[in-house]
Formats: sequence, C-alpha cells, structure tokens
Amino acid sequence: MSTTPLPGIGVRYDFSTREHRHLSVIAHRDGSRTLNAYRADDPDACALALHLSETETASLIDALMPEHHNPGLLSTIDLGLVAERIELGSASRWNGRLLGDTRMRTETGASVVAVLRRSGAVPSPAPDFRLAGGDVLIVIGTREGVDAAAAILGRE
Repeated sequence: MSTTPLPGIGVRYDFSTREHRHLSVIAHRDGSRTLNAYRADDPDACALALHLSETETASLIDALMPEHHNPGLLSTIDLGLVAERIELGSASRWNGRLLGDTRMRTETGASVVAVLRRSGAVPSPAPDFRLAGGDVLIVIGTREGVDAAAAILGRE
C-alpha cells in the first residue's frame, strides 16, 4: 500500500488486490471516504467511485472487519473530538525545531499525543521534543482545532 498526502483534502491510500485490481481510498479530513475501483484493462481509468459519509464508512468497516471494535477503546467521535495524522514535510519551517515552538496547544487547543518516526513511536512528546521532517504527528482535538493545528504545521 502506498500513501499520498493530499494537502487540504486528506490522504490517499492506493493498493492492488491479489487479482491485480487497483483500488484507492481517499480519507477526507471531514471523516468521509471516497472508495475508487479502477478498470482491470486500464488501471488508470476509474470504473467506480463511491463517496461515503463517516457513518457509512463505519458501517462498511463493520461489514468487512466486525471484530475491529474494542469496547475498551475511547470513541473520540462520540465526544466531539477527532484524531488525525499530520505529516511534517522535510521542507517544513518546523523541521529541527521544538514542538513547544509551534504553540499548537495554546493556539488551537489540539494536543499532539504521539509522534511516529522511522525509529519508532514517541508517546506524549514534551514541549522540548525536537521535530524532524517525515515525522507523523498524532493530533487530537475538535475538528476546528485539528484543522488549525494542520495549518500551523503547514499541511495546508
């Protein structure tokens, strides 16, 4: 599977089935998804595009993987919160700077709960955590707060 950030939209995930069919899912920042299936004779020609709401996406996940639910997990949607992955580009102004320098929590109310980088995950990074290009920040907050955090990090 490959991922492609789509600035201002979300993330596109592309993969091929064992039958060599090209599929993609666009994870929109509003929680909706677009599922695309491409023609077998022309993998660049879209044969089907389905735009699914957040609720429809959850229903499809339930149908495909009913065991994915864990009652011990906190459902952020029920609380009016969202969690999103925000990738820090290598050319970002924050590359090499401290997380606290972004003033993200103060300015947006959103929190960075983890940073994923090639060397592993860093849970609950402190304000003195030094950011690096390619880091993926897991940000939680209101939809507005996460959008503002994305803007601060230069994703838009």
